Amino acid sequence: MTDADATASPDLAASPVRLTAWVHGHVQGVGFRWATRTKALEVGLVGFASNYPDGRVLVIAEGREDATDALLAWLKSGATPGRVDTVVSDVTGPRGGYSGFDTR
Repeated sequence: MTDADATASPDLAASPVRLTAWVHGHVQGVGFRWATRTKALEVGLVGFASNYPDGRVLVIAEGREDATDALLAWLKSGATPGRVDTVVSDVTGPRGGYSGFDTR
């Protein structure tokens, strides 16, 4: 690979993406959203974590693909507060509009 080839293909890990993750389990009332916020900020993401009436937490995170991968791995790791049974996730292009990481 030449230097010209390296500059022609962008670093995919640096490409901004949007992670949407529905987290199922015992994840409300245990500090889950706050811990998610802390982890997201640690890896440089913006977005939010929000409780839903059915007991799930919705996590929307935007930033570098490697950072969203790290957050998703953490959500699935068992290192979160509470108990995560399932994480249903999708990665799409970013929509923007976030300046930090909120809990709702």
